[in-house]
Amino acid sequence: MSLQCGIVGLPNVGKSTLFNCLSNAKAQSANFPFCTIEPNVGVITVPDERLNKLGELCKPVRGVIPTTVEIVDIAGLVKGASKGEGLGNKFLANIRETDAIIHVLRCFDDDNVVHVDGSVDPVRDKEVIDAELQLKDLETVDARIQRIEKQVRVGGDKQAKAALELYLRYKQALEQGKSARVVTPENKEEELAAHELFLLTNKPVLYVCNVDENSAVSGNQYVDAVKKVAAEEGAEVLVVAAKIESEIAELETYEERQMFLEEIGLQESGVNRLIKAAYRLLRLRTFLTAGSDEVRAWTFREGMKAPQCAGVIHTDFERGFIRAEVIKYEDYIALGGEAACRAAGKLAVEGKDYLVQDGDIMHFLFNV
Repeated sequence: MSLQCGIVGLPNVGKSTLFNCLSNAKAQSANFPFCTIEPNVGVITVPDERLNKLGELCKPVRGVIPTTVEIVDIAGLVKGASKGEGLGNKFLANIRETDAIIHVLRCFDDDNVVHVDGSVDPVRDKEVIDAELQLKDLETVDARIQRIEKQVRVGGDKQAKAALELYLRYKQALEQGKSARVVTPENKEEELAAHELFLLTNKPVLYVCNVDENSAVSGNQYVDAVKKVAAEEGAEVLVVAAKIESEIAELETYEERQMFLEEIGLQESGVNRLIKAAYRLLRLRTFLTAGSDEVRAWTFREGMKAPQCAGVIHTDFERGFIRAEVIKYEDYIALGGEAACRAAGKLAVEGKDYLVQDGDIMHFLFNV
């Protein structure tokens, strides 16, 4: 399931440093604008403590296989990007291809790192990028309205009429300086019309406050300001010290990394928290398979049913789906494995309409 989160932000806010911490790919990182020109793509392992416990229990021959998510480091955007300033058009094209946005905001003071606008103000920086994306979306919406108005007048197309009503609401919101995501489609026709537009400001967003070491645990006044505006959008805010994360990434063992985190008062690295948040942002969930051969995590979209999840493993599993055997992770761990769960009546047999839940341990029966 190839879904991507794009890391965006103004130049020099720490995007590439953060990306380097997230993946083994080493994006160039330097103290000048437009250091990142082509988007760097990293395939990131999703941390999941459940896999370790299942691995200890099953002792699989082929080991434990986690699931992944793709993170894209996109060139820094500047004011006027919607009109082609800086690397604007390239930036906007790259972000349009992603499924969700990780918006990095500079929330630290450092005279040695230049700010493209001369001072640190994460709320202003957020508004700069929001405005550019909104302007580009307004162009898209205006063009679509002009095209569809004629269809509605001439043909009385019901679907076109529903789409036009939605597009006019988008236009009103965007002209007021709001993002498209504040507009909610009211029916299936509008949902389809929304999907076809691929609006930049309709993508889910996570704000990442890049702070100094002293603010890694408790945040600072910049973070507080970001949280206030993000709350109005219903968006999540994550506090990460990219400089510390780069130091953690250089440590070789898990024990060393944990000791480092404990010394600065953190239970989990910012990178792990960010990956998990990105996974949630994409509305992704995990089902598991466990046995003596391997323990494995599989990615599925929230709301998928058993046959679709079977298809994540192999298309034949979906095509010839008969039923699914499901054990809840908590039961599997508490009772010590599949055999004990069967004996205790904790194995459920589910059909085609079963909505798979995060953490379900699945075994699919099929025939083709």
